[in-house]
Amino acid sequence: MNEPRVLALAGLFQAVGLAQQLANQGRCDETAMEASVASVFRIDAASVSAVYGGVGGVRLGLRSLIGQLDDSNRDMALTQMAVTVMRLERSLARRPELTAKLQEGILATRRQVEHFGQDSPQVIRRLADVYASTLSTLSPRVMVNGHPQHLQQPAVVEKVRANLLAAVRSAVLWRQVGGRQWQIVINRRQGSMLARGLLTGATLDNG
Repeated sequence: MNEPRVLALAGLFQAVGLAQQLANQGRCDETAMEASVASVFRIDAASVSAVYGGVGGVRLGLRSLIGQLDDSNRDMALTQMAVTVMRLERSLARRPELTAKLQEGILATRRQVEHFGQDSPQVIRRLADVYASTLSTLSPRVMVNGHPQHLQQPAVVEKVRANLLAAVRSAVLWRQVGGRQWQIVINRRQGSMLARGLLTGATLDNG
């Protein structure tokens, strides 16, 4: 484990955590979601932290990751979602034509951002459509459990899918910087220490 891998993992846990919040509460941490959605469009960022607009962009994810690496605070539903996203990323990697379609959809949506703004309903809806037409067709499917009254609202479902797309973005990044699932198990203590250090630094930088 190293800092880039921990940051990518934090990005993954942040995005699935936001999807979980939306499904259960109908709303989520808007600041964290802004950073997660922005990561989808930063395809050619100079560093892992730049993908999230700086370490502060994944503060929520770092806190979540620390909880997942700590046996006493683990949320098994969140862990299962993260593992499923990692497996989904592997399925995507075996489908170059679908990867190309996904990239085309993201680039087309990025052009919409210039007109409507990243957080506009139009952009979130477009990202949700991109997810539904590409990643939702693969196995395994990411199951998000929550309250029916929230999951029956189209705007909430669109935000859930946009966050799942951001989660896959982080899973791709995690793989690109050498991340592997076994590292999470074998290097859990090291990962937790790195995450705590990054979180402390981000908190201090934020004042």
